[in-house]
Amino acid sequence: MNPIAISERLVEELKGVEFEPPISHAYQPLEYAWESHKLYLERYGQKRPRPVMLVGMNPGPWGMAQNGVPFGTIEMVRDWMGVEAPVGQPADVHPKRPVDGFECPRSEVSGSRLWGWAQEQFGTAERFFEAFFVHNYCPLLILDEDGKNRTPPQLRKGEKAQVLPPCDRALRDLVAYFEPQWVIGVGAFAEKSVQRALKKSDFKGTIGRVLHPSPASPAANRGWAAQAQAQLEELGVPLAVR
Repeated sequence: MNPIAISERLVEELKGVEFEPPISHAYQPLEYAWESHKLYLERYGQKRPRPVMLVGMNPGPWGMAQNGVPFGTIEMVRDWMGVEAPVGQPADVHPKRPVDGFECPRSEVSGSRLWGWAQEQFGTAERFFEAFFVHNYCPLLILDEDGKNRTPPQLRKGEKAQVLPPCDRALRDLVAYFEPQWVIGVGAFAEKSVQRALKKSDFKGTIGRVLHPSPASPAANRGWAAQAQAQLEELGVPLAVR
C-alpha cells in the first residue's frame, strides 16, 4: 500500500471510536484537512526507499489539527513545504479549539522547532524529504471538556483498544513502504509505539528516540534543535549540513 491508501484506510478504521468523559471532542484532520494532507503525501511521501522516519505522537491544536500535516505549524507548511489547500471543519468543533485552516493566527511551537531545524539543516524541504519522512502515529486530536489536549498515553484501556491497533497497522505499512534504516520516535510514547508496532514485523533497522520539541518539556526549552541533532548523530543518522 502507498501512503495515501494507508491514510485513507486509517481514516475508515478510526471512524466510530468512542471516548468517555472527560473527553468531549475528537478531531480527525485526515478527513476535514484531507486535501492538504494528501498534497503533503503526494509531494513528499512517494519516493522510496527513505532512510529515516520520524514518528510523532498526535496532532497539536495549532498544527496538524489545522492542516493535516504532522507538526504542521502554518508558516512552515505553507511557505517552506509549499503545501496549502482548502480545509473544512470537524463534525463537532470545541469552542476553545477552532479550526481556521491556513488562516490560523497561532503557531505550533513543536512544529516550528522541528521544521525549523529541518530548514536550518537541509535548506529546502525537497532536500530534507530525500532522506526523511515525518508521520504522526495517531492522527486524532483528542480534547477534554476544557479544550485541553488528551494524548494517547492518557486514554483509558478501552479507548486505547480502539485507537492503537489501527495506528500500529498504519505505521507498519508505512515502514514496509519506505524501508527505512532508522525509525525514530519523537518523544517516549512515540518510541514505545514504534517498538510495539514493529515487534512482529520484518524491520531490521534501528529504533530510537529524540527529545519531543513541546514547550511543555523543560529540556526542549533549553535548545531543542541541538539536543535532537546530537541524539540523531548518536544513533548514526547521516545529516547533511546546509
